[in-house]
Amino acid sequence: MKDNLEILVEAVQGDRKRVFARYGQKPSKALGERTIRWVLRILGATTVTITALIVYILVSDAIGFFQEVNFFDFIAGTQWEPFGHEKKFGVLPLLSGTLMIALGASAVAIPFGLGTAIYLTQYSPVWFREIATPVVEILGGIPTVVYGYFALVTVTPILKTLFGDDTVQVFNAMSASIVVGISILPMVSSLSADSLRVVPVSIKNAGYALGMSRFHVVTKIIIPAAISGIIASFILAFARAVGETMAVTLAAGATPTTAWNYFEGIQTMTAFIVQISLGDASAGSIEYFTRYAIGLTLFVLTFSFNFIATRIVRRFREVYQ
Repeated sequence: MKDNLEILVEAVQGDRKRVFARYGQKPSKALGERTIRWVLRILGATTVTITALIVYILVSDAIGFFQEVNFFDFIAGTQWEPFGHEKKFGVLPLLSGTLMIALGASAVAIPFGLGTAIYLTQYSPVWFREIATPVVEILGGIPTVVYGYFALVTVTPILKTLFGDDTVQVFNAMSASIVVGISILPMVSSLSADSLRVVPVSIKNAGYALGMSRFHVVTKIIIPAAISGIIASFILAFARAVGETMAVTLAAGATPTTAWNYFEGIQTMTAFIVQISLGDASAGSIEYFTRYAIGLTLFVLTFSFNFIATRIVRRFREVYQ
């Protein structure tokens, strides 16, 4: 009885028609085959349709906002005051707060996530890896609202003890960055670990054959070979931090500002969407349409990060035989 590998080898090297009875023929018209094809087509079309509808709603309602607010004033303005008599709609304070959280969270998640991935794939014994990997993955499954309260009741008091009550505000970007970094750490760890695992053993053995130590094999051979997947994990984790909502809403406060002080309160784009969705704005008002303008800006940012990650993977991907 031939196993699957032998059948595939025979199919590649020999007569595929003899191995696969329907090779080269039209797709089967059996009811089961047709049902599977149509189900898959419907699922694929549904996904594309939902994405298109989301983009359509964001763009159509954002147009209502930009009919009253100049686009360049929106993207270049340094004051965000959508409520009150004299409204100002400069998105830079919200964008600044969003980037502060994303960069701060990346500073936490990237070194710890990559270090975890390297240790679990290259150094740790099997028994420890089987225990530690699920524990790390659990961090990504904790609700972000829990991280927000954790920042308020645990991280912020620690920061106040270290840097002083007068320096650290109750709502601050530092505590929010720390907890968001913890929440995205499993993404960096798991994606980087997957990239490190696919590096062929023969390449590592070649390094050992040349007399290299394990440290030099990891840093000079394995990491460069997996660099495309590692960088992609960094970018995707950064994009995930940009879209974080509840943790920053609870921990970072609601003070739009362009001052890059991590010990003071800020407001991100997602936090403002939460604020405006609590019923403070009447339907059809300019305040109402701000959520769609901010949502469209956030969509463009996250889409750009994902596009860049995809291009990096394709550009630097290593293909091994």
